[in-house]
Amino acid sequence: MTRRLAQVAKKVGVSEATVSRVLNGRPGVSEATRQSVLTALDVLGYERPTQLRGERARLVGLVIPELQNPIFPAFAEVIGGALAQRGLTPVLCTQTKGGAAEADYVDLLLQQQVSGVVFAGGLFAEANAPHEHYHLLAERNIPVVLINAAVEGLDFPCVACDDAVAVEQAWRHLVSLGHQRIGLVIGPADHEPSRRKLAAARLAAEAAGAKLTDDLVERSIFSLEGGQAAAGRLLERGVTGIVCGSDPLALGAIRAARRRGLSVPADVSVIGYDDSSFMTCTEPPLSTVRQPIEAMGRAAVDLLCAQIQGGAQNNPGELLFEPELVVRGSTAQPSAR
Repeated sequence: MTRRLAQVAKKVGVSEATVSRVLNGRPGVSEATRQSVLTALDVLGYERPTQLRGERARLVGLVIPELQNPIFPAFAEVIGGALAQRGLTPVLCTQTKGGAAEADYVDLLLQQQVSGVVFAGGLFAEANAPHEHYHLLAERNIPVVLINAAVEGLDFPCVACDDAVAVEQAWRHLVSLGHQRIGLVIGPADHEPSRRKLAAARLAAEAAGAKLTDDLVERSIFSLEGGQAAAGRLLERGVTGIVCGSDPLALGAIRAARRRGLSVPADVSVIGYDDSSFMTCTEPPLSTVRQPIEAMGRAAVDLLCAQIQGGAQNNPGELLFEPELVVRGSTAQPSAR
């Protein structure tokens, strides 16, 4: 008990006597301090005293699929800050190769009696992925918000950037520069945001008087290496412009062009998606479609807190946010090659 008191007191920045008063339900402690002590117990993995176990922890799970893509740490920063302003403590759960799976994190979060969970990308966007852990959260009435387009059958509030508008903006930009043979690099066939991007690309091509044939579409895992391989196949088919489903995919496409002795943008134009950090520092600076991360992250926290405070409410469905095309140095008029 003494060791527990000392650890919790150090974590919160109060005396062991204050921690003892909270654990024993004695007066003389502010509500803010009391909540901080209870949250510290949860974070450190200690069980709450019996009389306090009925209170749900002020913890919120923040589950992201990876840290290599800068867009996810950016979302984590915005969401974590917004949660802290509401008196909630984010518990960051990041999937790593060979590490805990998304379902494992959900089990751990349920054990910690979290107040809710925000998924910033994940298996909910993949039709062929396991979704049992999402249904478990729904059965337990745990507030959940999804960031990114979700597959059908998951009845959670969702915040997403409008994939269709994003691709339309990118496509029209390349067409306006004079590109006629444009390729698309997106994620797997069961990935809902990629499905939306593909549908929008076909419409954008038709609007420009062309047709997006299957040989101009390449699917890839979301990584620089995947983008390089997919873009390489498109370059062999003579494309002069490439629209990518993420910034890492776009950086891979630029690498693929250079490995073939081509210049970006003189020979090939490349557009990414996200406008994640450091895209102004690449060579050339990447033209990309910006997600409004700040607005989306804060909206996700608002939706989550509304569920936490109000219990069962009408599901607002999917909130779509408008993207913005950011033109930099990786796009230009096509050369005659």
